[in-house]
Amino acid sequence: MVRLQVVGGGKMGSALAAGLVGCGWAEPGELHVVEPDPARRAELASAVPGVSLGIEPLGGADAVIAVKPDVVAAAVEAVAAAGAGRVLSIAAGVPIAAIEALLPAGTPVVRCMPNTPALVGRGATALAPGASATAADLAWAESVLAAVGIVITVDEDDLDAVTGLSGSGPAYLFRLAEALRDAGAAQGLDPATADALTRQTLLGAATLLAGADRDPAQLRSDVTSPGGTTEAGLAVLDEADFMGLIGRVVAAAAERSRELGR
Repeated sequence: MVRLQVVGGGKMGSALAAGLVGCGWAEPGELHVVEPDPARRAELASAVPGVSLGIEPLGGADAVIAVKPDVVAAAVEAVAAAGAGRVLSIAAGVPIAAIEALLPAGTPVVRCMPNTPALVGRGATALAPGASATAADLAWAESVLAAVGIVITVDEDDLDAVTGLSGSGPAYLFRLAEALRDAGAAQGLDPATADALTRQTLLGAATLLAGADRDPAQLRSDVTSPGGTTEAGLAVLDEADFMGLIGRVVAAAAERSRELGR
């Protein structure tokens, strides 16, 4: 019996399917992935052996909408026509009300904003309930998304801010990685060495941050000796208003999310 169907077998949809099987939430045969591209279906069959694959939604099973925003309406209409149960949407910028309008009245809908580290089981996802979603529906959605990382419940109005912070956040970190790597090479390091040191530095710092019960400012202070090298580097960031820049970056991404949802 299929417990859940994922409509869309792209990166996020396939990561979710693999995560649900990997954590024991479901057996492969209890998942159905709707994917029209035969090449992509073949990849999924290899990545998650035993998973059910098809080009149409199934009736009765809860559904995750994991398609691009421009095809959400068609995907939700197909799910509605099949008579699917609850709906969890990970489509960026598509309001809950727009999804609810395409479903039978009273269908529970939960909307969420994940991020790409879900691909390695380290995602950060925020979810928001629709008008008919109960506490049980939220718990169900959280159990699904917890297969690929942490889950936090917010109001739907907060999802644009979530998009600007954690949804787009990995790209900001990757840009920082580019800058650190190139800066190291500019100081004379072999490019491969600069790249390896950058990757491990970011991984180590992120691991330290995740495991420490202290504010990031305190962790920064711990490695900043008065008059030392780190203080010299941070002074340049402060002079360039690094904190203000990051604020503007997140605000721009959040505002774009609001525009997409209008």
